[in-house]
Amino acid sequence: MEIVLTAGALYVIVLLRAGGTFAVGWLAGAGARRSRFAGRISSAKFRRVERAIQRWGAPVVAVSFLTVGFQTAANFLAGSMRMPLPRYLPALFIGGAAWALLYATAGLGALEVLGRLFAGRTALGVSAVAVLLLAVCGVVAYRRRRPVPPSGDTAPDAS
Repeated sequence: MEIVLTAGALYVIVLLRAGGTFAVGWLAGAGARRSRFAGRISSAKFRRVERAIQRWGAPVVAVSFLTVGFQTAANFLAGSMRMPLPRYLPALFIGGAAWALLYATAGLGALEVLGRLFAGRTALGVSAVAVLLLAVCGVVAYRRRRPVPPSGDTAPDAS
């Protein structure tokens, strides 16, 4: 019963959050179309991209709920590119349900394991969290130190 209640609460939260992000994207897109950028976003290339997102973006939106860090961008982009609601809403409902079930089951399971670890062996729990934080910091530091490939020409300078 606990998982059902948690999944239900998470589902409501994700529907409000993702739907709100879509709405903000819709408003931002509408504002951009009335701004000084209107000429840039009315090009034929932009319109082709917009039509592709309107037509094929729903599966991307649905799958984005299973990613970390892409969900907000996908919902905002769907809104700013004016994805029709009959295409967006099923993607929101399906993707949101998958997200809520994933976090209600795996997320609660992980929290329960951590809770038991801290209750039974506090030193081991603190150590596990410290190792996890160090690993995350290491990944972040590694990604920041990697050289950024140059944009534009990759050929060496002839002079």
